[in-house]
Amino acid sequence: MMKRRKFLQSGSILTLPLMLGGMEVSALTNSGLFNIIDGDSDKVLVLIQLNGGNDGLNTVIPLNQYDNLVNARPNVIIPQNDILPFTDTNGLHPNLSGMKALYDDARMSLVQGVGYPDQNRSHFRSTDIWTTGSSSDEFLTSGWLGRFMNLRYPGYPDGYPNDENPDPFAITLGYIVSETCQGISSNYSIALNNPEELSQIEETVEGNTDNSCYGMELKFIRDSIKQTNAYSDSVSTAYDQGNNLASYDQENPLARQLQIVAKLVSGGSKTKIYVVSLGGFDTHADQVVGGETTTGVHADLLKYLSDAAYSFQTDLKMLGCEERVLSMTFSEFGRRIASNFSNGTDHGSAAPLFIFGKCINPAIIGDNPEIAETVDSQEGVAMQYDFRSVYASVLKDWFDASEDEIRDVLFDDFQYIPIINSCTSVNTEDVNLEFDDIRMYPNPAINFTSLNLSITESTSLRIALYDVLGHRVKVVSERLYKAGDHQIDIDLHDFITGNYVVEILTPKGRKAKILSVVK
Repeated sequence: MMKRRKFLQSGSILTLPLMLGGMEVSALTNSGLFNIIDGDSDKVLVLIQLNGGNDGLNTVIPLNQYDNLVNARPNVIIPQNDILPFTDTNGLHPNLSGMKALYDDARMSLVQGVGYPDQNRSHFRSTDIWTTGSSSDEFLTSGWLGRFMNLRYPGYPDGYPNDENPDPFAITLGYIVSETCQGISSNYSIALNNPEELSQIEETVEGNTDNSCYGMELKFIRDSIKQTNAYSDSVSTAYDQGNNLASYDQENPLARQLQIVAKLVSGGSKTKIYVVSLGGFDTHADQVVGGETTTGVHADLLKYLSDAAYSFQTDLKMLGCEERVLSMTFSEFGRRIASNFSNGTDHGSAAPLFIFGKCINPAIIGDNPEIAETVDSQEGVAMQYDFRSVYASVLKDWFDASEDEIRDVLFDDFQYIPIINSCTSVNTEDVNLEFDDIRMYPNPAINFTSLNLSITESTSLRIALYDVLGHRVKVVSERLYKAGDHQIDIDLHDFITGNYVVEILTPKGRKAKILSVVK
């Protein structure tokens, strides 16, 4: 009987078995996602995970809040003269020239203030929330894409691969499969480290496969070996048939991963999900070099991201594959508004999320975060969009998921975000909300303030207040409002001194205003 050590060492594209969320994962997959989306579709989603929590305020810089940002983070702020011009009210980190070029070429959009209510600032828990698509008080053992695939292929992995589905459903670049693709009983992703060094695993595993515990485990190993070898063949074939036409910096770890993805896509692989990652964003210290804030760890990471995304999109365009591929970043949280004394930033809340591709709305969706003159040391960027609504919009428009499927996979109260557009036309308009203007007075306030809204069409509104940690502390109003001008009074007698976020939620989007309470 083959030794367990030899079995694990020879399986170059997977770790087997693997425990995720307390469940055994075969780390095997197949390309049935080709049919999950549409029988005539071959769309691909690439998830770019920024591990550690990216500092959104030094990535996309709100120029209309710049003076208050200087007050809050004087030792890490990018000098105004060095900010890369982007829009009238936004600038980019100077190392994001590749992403700026993609935006100018209608190949990039961003969603402002993406997060979730009651933000958890633990790396492990928040990453778990983002990969499973859960709420902050919900613990799931399956990933959001794993659940989506499980709706269409509930019997997986039995019977895969097959003639109709010869390839993996999903591929994680690295040594460990992504929890994003964890299904109810098995993971739909394989872990691929180096496609040039794939090897076949010896299939001569002896023993009886009866219904005993030993027999069932032995059958699992036998089936796993067969599936692994089959997927190894299909991945190798696609990689050998594929090509790269653009230049990739081989010193850039993210670029090397995306180069592999482009080669597999162009080589005819029917794999539909790829998960790539870039680590190092947990910049508590030395995020910038003292006195030279355009340099440092964060600057290097943003250059990796920007250059890799630009090379990847250029390659896809040259290969004729760009209409098939959508890429999206995610990170477990943003950083706090105020910097610390170590030339760094600590765990925060919401942050911008980037989408790349030809078939997207090349727009900035959402408003700049509001920064108060005085910022609490714990304060994070306010959430404008729930990350699950981003996921839901991608499932709906990219993978043609029904609303019932989306509610089953994610949550009932998702809001549609126009991220994806036709490949033949673009619309750079922002999300159309039902109100034109928001005014709040007095602000700063002591015991009360009034919110004044000009509503253009009748709509349901939920108005709520959140503290600097993202916890909801008061629901002011939740009802239908008719078109016209409205004044909503907010009682602040029970509030302590500090900054709060006033959120106005509609079926089409969110708006947020900073409220300062002074006692």
